[in-house]
Amino acid sequence: MKASAELGSNLQSVLVDLIELHVQGKQAHWSVVGTNFRDLHLQLDEIIDDARIFTDELAERMRALDALPDGRTETVTKTTHLPKFPAGEVDTTETVTLVTALLTATVDNIREIHEAVDEEDPASADILNGFILKLEQYIWMVSAEDRKPRKPTAKDSTRPAGKA
Repeated sequence: MKASAELGSNLQSVLVDLIELHVQGKQAHWSVVGTNFRDLHLQLDEIIDDARIFTDELAERMRALDALPDGRTETVTKTTHLPKFPAGEVDTTETVTLVTALLTATVDNIREIHEAVDEEDPASADILNGFILKLEQYIWMVSAEDRKPRKPTAKDSTRPAGKA
């Protein structure tokens, strides 16, 4: 199968976001300070490692479809959908917020192009599904660092009514 221009463009769009996620994740990894530094620092390593793996998997899929991946710095900078990570040291709480935003922007873009990719190439869409699953897991895990527990309501009770 040879990728159409639209398929190649859609996959390229995800590729640049994954590259940017890796680079900005590294910046976060180097600049995070504060409470629970070590846990977040190590968690960022996991995200960075997966972003690199996903990048390579997607670029190789593009080559298999005779599409040419473009991971050059200027291309990534001009076309990424991800917000910029700030310079300097960043508190762990702010880092959690910023990294959650990076992950969410990456997933949002994948979801935006997913249907068009699936129509032309279900195999590529399956690869993207795997990325979504893992990145959404990271969104949950990272954002949970700063969440406060929800207060249970009567509706949330797991006990049957009338039982103590």
